[in-house]
Amino acid sequence: MRKPKIADTKPIAVMLENGEDYYWCSCGLSRNQPFCDGSHQGTNFTPMVFSVDRDDKYYLCQCKKTRKPPYCDGSHKAITAEDYDADQGLQTVWYKVANNHDMQEGDVRVVQAGSKTIALTRFNEQYGALDNACPHQGGPLGEGTIVCAEDKGCTLRCPWHGWDFHPLTGKSPAGFDDGVDIYPVEERDDGIYVQVKERDQHVRTISDVMAETMVNWGVTHVFGMVGHSNLGLADAIRIQEEKGNLTYIGIRHEGAAAFACSGYAKLTGKPAACLTIAGPGATNLLTGLWDAKVDRAPVLALTGQVNTQVFGPGAFQEINLADAFAAVSGFSQTILPNSKHAELMTLALKHARVERDVAHLVFPDEVQVIEAQQEEKSSTPSGRLAKTDIAPSEQSVRQAVEQIAISVRPAIIVGYGASTSMSGIIALAERLNAPIITTFKAKGQISDDHPLAAGVLGRSGTPVASGCMSESDLLIVFGASFSDHTGISANKTIIQVDFDQMALGKFHSVDVPVWGEIGVTVKRLLAELKENLSLVDQRSELVTHWQLWREEKQRRELRNNGKGINSAAIFAALGRQCPEDAVITVDVGNNTYSFGRYFECKRQNVLMSGYLGSIGFSFPAAMGAWAATQALDSYKGRQVISVSGDGGFCQYLAEFTTAVKYNMNITHVLLNNSELGKISKEQRAGHWKVWQTALHNPAFAEFANNCGGYGVQVNTAEELDEALRAAIEYNGPSLVEIISDVELI
Repeated sequence: MRKPKIADTKPIAVMLENGEDYYWCSCGLSRNQPFCDGSHQGTNFTPMVFSVDRDDKYYLCQCKKTRKPPYCDGSHKAITAEDYDADQGLQTVWYKVANNHDMQEGDVRVVQAGSKTIALTRFNEQYGALDNACPHQGGPLGEGTIVCAEDKGCTLRCPWHGWDFHPLTGKSPAGFDDGVDIYPVEERDDGIYVQVKERDQHVRTISDVMAETMVNWGVTHVFGMVGHSNLGLADAIRIQEEKGNLTYIGIRHEGAAAFACSGYAKLTGKPAACLTIAGPGATNLLTGLWDAKVDRAPVLALTGQVNTQVFGPGAFQEINLADAFAAVSGFSQTILPNSKHAELMTLALKHARVERDVAHLVFPDEVQVIEAQQEEKSSTPSGRLAKTDIAPSEQSVRQAVEQIAISVRPAIIVGYGASTSMSGIIALAERLNAPIITTFKAKGQISDDHPLAAGVLGRSGTPVASGCMSESDLLIVFGASFSDHTGISANKTIIQVDFDQMALGKFHSVDVPVWGEIGVTVKRLLAELKENLSLVDQRSELVTHWQLWREEKQRRELRNNGKGINSAAIFAALGRQCPEDAVITVDVGNNTYSFGRYFECKRQNVLMSGYLGSIGFSFPAAMGAWAATQALDSYKGRQVISVSGDGGFCQYLAEFTTAVKYNMNITHVLLNNSELGKISKEQRAGHWKVWQTALHNPAFAEFANNCGGYGVQVNTAEELDEALRAAIEYNGPSLVEIISDVELI
């Protein structure tokens, strides 16, 4: 930077006091003109220290061309418009905004001249081009009307609050001085042209710095809705998308954006971002963010906010977002002009990844577009993250090995927290001849056709799993939360291994709590186990248990009350047609219990709203999972299948249009029984009358077709396989509407 920047083309009057030292900005970059704010760092400029000999008003230079710094000497008067434009990186551009005969006398319309929105007027057989934003509250003057009164003449009236401006000059009526800017306009042979000044290159902003940092930390997708209080941040995201650094998905409801991020994180362990405006846009995120939080899925929430100057009084869409998000976010900060912007984004993403939590950043509207300081660089994760392979203590390993040595029928239970350590756990199970039981959230972490697989334990589980737990004399539990839904017996001898100390013995004491990374701990156990263990080989028993359960499932597949297809038949067919490496997102309700019970996994990943149990999770989460299949090599090419009931799908029905817009290859399997069946079941179990659980549904398959996707309705069990096969093979969003029996679950 060889020359200082022109901060303004006029001096500024300031009151200065004798005896004080002042630091005059010499570089022109300070946001606190005429004084230094440190923005010169990284340049060859330094602030000028000065003092005055009396208390008085002084006129300080802002054009930075004075020969008597820091005082104005009139040099600004020699600065031409061309000089100023060149200094600011502005160039003059003419844009055609209308055809010659588009407008009649007295017409007003909104036109676009590059990035400028213009109110174009036709008055007294002339054209006027006014800045479209009324200086009062930004009302769109181009949507106003020209009104005439005998005593006041004709004015362009703002449609919001009635402020008046001359249709050609933009000046206010007599007695007011808050007119609007006007732009040169020409009527040429081929149309009406307006001249605007545009920067010849993008001015890097605070938002750019933070978006660049997001990319550096590996954020590949942003789900959100662009709106009036996040436009500066949205533009920074647009720039990164145009560079190919990330992908933006525009959703129809902000809640879906949060669930999409949750689904992305539950599959990958990495955060995606969700973007909203202030007020209702931000609050719409909360359910999806709570889902991510309680299931320990990292998510980054980016919310716009009203201007800082109107914080407090209750401006339009102003709520205290820091307070609103305090409980759901592990990290939440408001971005201010002098914040360390890259550092705040880095801390947010570090919290999300390390704590497996929600991180939240609030972007006041005017702060988003502040020009970044020249030396302000984006941040990276380099040197910020340590390895997580924490080894357990020798004492813990010894105690665990001792318990295993005296057991005869150990059983292993794995939760979602063990998802990345399954190869070692399977090796341990094979060494111990021990069955592997999964929690519902861990369904799919071991193939159900493995000789030691015992299926899901708990309310969504099978008699195979519950039988293995009952017959065991030792439970070795990896990465499970001991939820009531799973029902791990507290009466058994328990070794619990987890990398989160708070999870160990959370609900009741366990015999051997082991703190360590699960993969590392499994290796230590394998290394320390003796060769001559007296263990029962439970493989043959598992064969018998599975045979009995599969025979029972086949009997249930034949049930028919004449009210739709039973769930056993539905998920048997899905098991036959589902790709072995598919990603499956499930909702809540009877459809999900049936999926857990009847669907046998191969190598599929299963994602769900575990602890929150939020209805409506499955389809937006599938959008997040689909995003991961586009961005990350380890998931590319994998089919995404979503399963829900009619109640769940209707929560975010409109997001099917989002899937069509972005050609998301998602197959949605919808069980339509026209009822909130699980609620009816709960009412009966509590001896209540069944009340207000019936649903009035659209024709879902037709809806999918009308949206531009593929939809098919299934009414008989014989149609299931072909309908599912065709939907899965369809290249784009598809929906299989299955008329199902609410009772045969």
